[in-house]
Amino acid sequence: MKNLYLPIPMKVEKNLIETEDRNIKTLTLSFLNKRDEESFGFMPGQFAELSVLGAGEAPFGIASSPMYKKHLDFSISLAGLVTTELHNLDPGDTVGMRGPLGNGYPIDMLQNKNVLIIGGGFGFSTLRAFTSFMLHPENRKQYEDISVVYGARNPGLLLYRNELSEWEKRNDVQLHVTVDKGDENWEGRTGVVPVIVKELRVDTENTVALVCGPPVMIKFTLPVLAELGFAPEQVYLSLEMKMKCGIGKCGRCNIGSKYVCTDGPVFSLAQLNLLPQEY
Repeated sequence: MKNLYLPIPMKVEKNLIETEDRNIKTLTLSFLNKRDEESFGFMPGQFAELSVLGAGEAPFGIASSPMYKKHLDFSISLAGLVTTELHNLDPGDTVGMRGPLGNGYPIDMLQNKNVLIIGGGFGFSTLRAFTSFMLHPENRKQYEDISVVYGARNPGLLLYRNELSEWEKRNDVQLHVTVDKGDENWEGRTGVVPVIVKELRVDTENTVALVCGPPVMIKFTLPVLAELGFAPEQVYLSLEMKMKCGIGKCGRCNIGSKYVCTDGPVFSLAQLNLLPQEY
């Protein structure tokens, strides 16, 4: 039986600066042991705990697709002791990883449906993982229309720019990238995510929306989805900001009777409507 308390040793392959303010970096990790690589599997939306000896551990969504098995990506926002240590890692350094933890996006249920991805800022990481998963040649035919709405406060805070450029060139995904406020070099959309979502033409009868982002974005996006005709059963949210120990032992992630670490972090809006509004 796998020991959930024992981290898997991982090697840093890359530590990429994502944003102009240098507050978000993406770590690319590889497995030190071949057996760990072969036995590790996850679904988009799941998390892992990254640990640095002497500093502690913290939870992060897996930002890469499970179709690429040799490496895992984690996008990390600079926020405290553990994230500072992770930001300062160099290629060749080692870290610990516990996971995968929690549940993922409802992949099987989404097959043969239209999928609307709605992400904001740092919360786009696991949505990027799922979008990459759907667009993989082995998986693309299992999904109908794919639309992605992704926003950030300004152009310098957009993540995964190379990947966004590749998606923009494809004819099998509709990409809408927006910023709250542009600069002199920005030629794309300007406006908050809920406004962009409201402008979409969506066949809600066969569409499921996946939402992850800052609480204020979620707060104003959910009424727009309801106005477009989405039922609560058709909307899924990732409560990644509530993740703590990852195994439901510390009790800091609970919402009513649910533990985000073990029952989530992905919930349907129908499930969340039965719980206290603490997310």
